Amino acid sequence: MAKNIEVLIVEDDVRIAQIHEKFLEQLEGFQTIGMSHTIEEAKIWLDTLKPDLILLDIYFPDKLGTELIDYIKQTNIETDIILITAAAEVDIVKKAYASGVIDFLLKPLTMQRFRECLQKYKEKKDILNSSDRLKANEIHRLWNNMTFTEESREHSPKGIDPVTKNGVINFLNTCGGGVTAEKLGRELGISRTTARRYLEYLMVEKIIYVEHIYGTVGRPERRYFIK
Repeated sequence: MAKNIEVLIVEDDVRIAQIHEKFLEQLEGFQTIGMSHTIEEAKIWLDTLKPDLILLDIYFPDKLGTELIDYIKQTNIETDIILITAAAEVDIVKKAYASGVIDFLLKPLTMQRFRECLQKYKEKKDILNSSDRLKANEIHRLWNNMTFTEESREHSPKGIDPVTKNGVINFLNTCGGGVTAEKLGRELGISRTTARRYLEYLMVEKIIYVEHIYGTVGRPERRYFIK
């Protein structure tokens, strides 16, 4: 029987860390072996537990998660890193890429996105552990899967940016009462027209649905909900 991939969760928000732990419990082949809420504590866990994978946030009250990435490089600890963070600044993304971070997931994220990312990571691990020498098709699969969670722009319709689309989906997942095009545009910093275009596209893709909410006066409000 194959050994589970042992995961250390490094996240300052206890509630979010517990959500990630519950996500992992639903995936076969993964096991949470520790949870840390500070960078210094994470360093101790790293040296003690030697996890296969770290799910790492960037923003902590006193430090940045990039310090832990530097520590891992300096100490030659063999562990992989997936960032799960709200940080999208170019310098942080560049550093993560240059440091060999396996994947980058933006908060808030869905279970589907989490599952896709972790399953592709496991597939890569299985390929690397399958033999001392890889076949050409295995190497091809390994490298083609490196950016699995970043949807290909080539397959996106004109006017639909994959990053913005994912941002819309992630935001909708946080809105239990649905959202209007106006509110979505305001929250994401895009125009109402652009927000409406993405919402209509997601309806065609059957990812969301719309309801007409009737108030006391005026026209009904179109409110969009994730399925």
